[in-house]
Amino acid sequence: MTTLSITDLHVSVETESGTKEILKGLTLEINSNETHAIMGPNGSGKSTLAYALAGHPRYEVTSGSVTLDGEDVLEMSVDERAKAGLFLAMQYPVEVPGVTVTNFLRTAKTAVDGEAPKLRTWTKDLSSAMKNLRMDPEFASRSVNEGFSGGEKKRHEILQLQMLKPDFAILDETDSGLDVDALRIVSEGVNAAKESSDLGVLLITHYTRILQYIRPDHVHVLVNGRVAESGGPELADRLESEGYDRFLVDA
Repeated sequence: MTTLSITDLHVSVETESGTKEILKGLTLEINSNETHAIMGPNGSGKSTLAYALAGHPRYEVTSGSVTLDGEDVLEMSVDERAKAGLFLAMQYPVEVPGVTVTNFLRTAKTAVDGEAPKLRTWTKDLSSAMKNLRMDPEFASRSVNEGFSGGEKKRHEILQLQMLKPDFAILDETDSGLDVDALRIVSEGVNAAKESSDLGVLLITHYTRILQYIRPDHVHVLVNGRVAESGGPELADRLESEGYDRFLVDA
């Protein structure tokens, strides 16, 4: 079993008005084969958590620790974190003109594993994954995310997840901007990745609709940079009916 441990994490970001602390002592532990849903109102620090774990330079960790099976994640560079088994599906995937999806994925897989995958097996697996995600085969030869719709970008993120096979996936509002069909397909892609490995998932979302497809083992409510409450799937159902008002009043 692999464990991602986040302990008393404090993260700040530079704004026009100065340094602002976003995460204020967040503690969380995620084991392989578990799905943890992070929910909370706007500005609570959900995306900050995702980018801090991934190593985005804008987000400064001022105290606390993040370890992956005892190894200090915060001492790792961005690419070292990826090689160690962390994966981030971004809320707003970027375009990479001039780099095809096929070359991008195979280069990334080679960097993560330390050796290039066998071409015949790789091509077969990529084709199968794209088919399951309802992606046109022509997308393999297109530049990464260039001209992709919002839903196509999110499917490409899940394609990366399936091909790179990380230990932990951080999904930052993967459901945003998806219609009903795209949400189902993307969710099925995440579930397929879990079923084929011991993938641990940190699923960041505003809404409970994606949790109808990706059933969480644990739900955490993030308010004002801290975990305000944790529970099982029933906590998400309660949030759906009650909202976040009681947490905001307490905050």
